[in-house]
Amino acid sequence: MIVDDEAPARNRLRDVLADCAGEMPVTVVGEAVSGRAALQWLENNAADVALLDIHMPLMDGIELARHMQRLPAPPAIVFSTAFDQHAIEAFEVNAIDYLLKPVRKERLLAALRKAQAFTPERLGGLVHQARQHLSVTERGKIILIPLEDIVYLHAEQKYVTIRTRAREFLSEESLTHLEQEFGPRFLRIHRNCIVAKEYVAGFEKQSHGEDVEAGAAAWVVVLRGMEERLPISRRHRHVVRDIGKA
Repeated sequence: MIVDDEAPARNRLRDVLADCAGEMPVTVVGEAVSGRAALQWLENNAADVALLDIHMPLMDGIELARHMQRLPAPPAIVFSTAFDQHAIEAFEVNAIDYLLKPVRKERLLAALRKAQAFTPERLGGLVHQARQHLSVTERGKIILIPLEDIVYLHAEQKYVTIRTRAREFLSEESLTHLEQEFGPRFLRIHRNCIVAKEYVAGFEKQSHGEDVEAGAAAWVVVLRGMEERLPISRRHRHVVRDIGKA
């Protein structure tokens, strides 16, 4: 699969891959002009190798590789870019190879041969690299939600509600996994809710609520720029004190 926002670059890779076909079996099974389009294609298709550009609008190739790792059968990643300053970052996400444009046949063949020895475990490090977006599927389309837009995450049954100021989205990722990946950004206030620290405007006491016993006051989170209040469970009321000391 080829992912590049520039048509000449995609055409060049397609031509070089055609030259490689004489020495090893190679088929271009798909192309995409953006990270979003690539994820959309991979929802219903599979590729053994993904040739990714790094500089693309909205989602760069590094982040796209991290999202690809979460697929049931992730492809081996080979970066193809005009910039060499991203090599270290590329290998931090366990890319198979890093090719500088214009890509030469010999280098591409070497990368494809490395990919033949690919095992999913080699991309295990991707799981530990923080994403900049969460991705959800709605009506057959991939929607990317920037982390900075997320107000809170709330788990209910099999799904997690992703709340932004504008609307809600449903994700099948677990709240525990999301907290492990993005922990420093969020504050746990309930066993089924974590809230983005940047959206915490303060705390209020309320004299009624499901966590109230024997007339005690319950604490809620006041959200920045929103009327909604989020209850803090008894177990997590220490956050009121902890945030006050921060």
